[in-house]
Amino acid sequence: MARDETRTANPAPAASVPQQQRRPQQRPPQRSAWVTRLVVVGLVLAALNLRPAITSLGPLLEEVRTGLGMSGSVAGLLTSVPPLCFAVFGLTAPRLARRFGPGAIVCAGMAAIAAGLLIRPFLGATAGFLAASALALMGIAVSNILMPVIVKRWFPDRVGQMTGLYSMALALGTALAAAATVPMTRALGGSWQTGLAVWGTLAAVAVLPWLVLNRHPATRAPKANASTPDQAATTPALSITRSRTAWALACFFGLQATAAYITMGWMPQIFRDAGVSAGTAGVLLAVTMAMGIPLAFVIPRLASRMRNQGPIVVALGLSGLMGYAGLYLAPASGAWAWALLLGVSNCAFPLALTMIGMRTRSGAGVVRLSAFAQSTGYLISIPGPLLVGVLYQHSGSWGLPIGLMAGLMLPQIAVGVLAGRNRTIEDELG
Repeated sequence: MARDETRTANPAPAASVPQQQRRPQQRPPQRSAWVTRLVVVGLVLAALNLRPAITSLGPLLEEVRTGLGMSGSVAGLLTSVPPLCFAVFGLTAPRLARRFGPGAIVCAGMAAIAAGLLIRPFLGATAGFLAASALALMGIAVSNILMPVIVKRWFPDRVGQMTGLYSMALALGTALAAAATVPMTRALGGSWQTGLAVWGTLAAVAVLPWLVLNRHPATRAPKANASTPDQAATTPALSITRSRTAWALACFFGLQATAAYITMGWMPQIFRDAGVSAGTAGVLLAVTMAMGIPLAFVIPRLASRMRNQGPIVVALGLSGLMGYAGLYLAPASGAWAWALLLGVSNCAFPLALTMIGMRTRSGAGVVRLSAFAQSTGYLISIPGPLLVGVLYQHSGSWGLPIGLMAGLMLPQIAVGVLAGRNRTIEDELG
């Protein structure tokens, strides 16, 4: 039986190790019902704000490029900023959570998102726009890593249910920003600055429950009982790099993130260049993102009942290949079908989150694998959106970029099948 590496300094009898590992899960912190409900509200509001900074930009990317004088290559850089920030700032999340508590860091993350989104359209230059976007994305990055940790601490007996809930909220926020940005921009006077800045108010609302939770004594109980994340943060990072499953999962996460950010950043422009109106292009992106609302609830439950998640990986990959083929052959006439197929393919994200939990035995393993897979995965995804912008600018068409998107789907399927095998990183690391 694998033992938690963080307990090697103080060995315990073999029979007592599982009991020690289960103790935080069997004895959740005592708290009132309203505090529990407020945690749920906080999770949902936080999840709603984890993607609008990105998907609100896609439908207005042409207006932003014109207003700020961006070239296609710089616009490609803009679509690469999210994974870069997620990779860099996500690595800091475990250490910050150990020092200040995960709830406090999520609260600060929501405040950073609000500030970044409110100021970025009005700074008047590309550099300022990128800097304010990085501030918002920093808040998203730390929250991305810590959401599974908060679920594990507060709802140890309902991890699948709560993961499905906040994944649905994340997909809803993603789709809402894609669909509503252009109509709201028109309703608010037609200024792209106002249309982008309005999403900062949603993030400001998300700060409120976390402010209350971090001032309430009951919210400190999980920190006192859950020593596992702290131990995970002090575990040498080298150990997890010896796990083939961890690397497969990190590559799968990175390739699905590449596809997602290319879709969020460039799909509306593909449709607009094919003759689709800006408003309809935004709705098509919303349809793609909205597919994650029901499937984010279904896929984690289905995956958790399967010993091997490879068949789900293959099904999602084939859906993506068909969607890219449609974008290449008939982008306008079959636009709704391609949006649906790419929406199904993008549901590799909740599958990756589910596999992070299934490929570990302990809470410490969850934190280590979540930080490693997400941060490494986002690093892998950085070149994709930038390369799409460069190819589009130099070729003058979408043939090569779409070919790149389809080609990346093949290694995504391969590493996803490897990551879906029934094993844990503790088994591999001994």
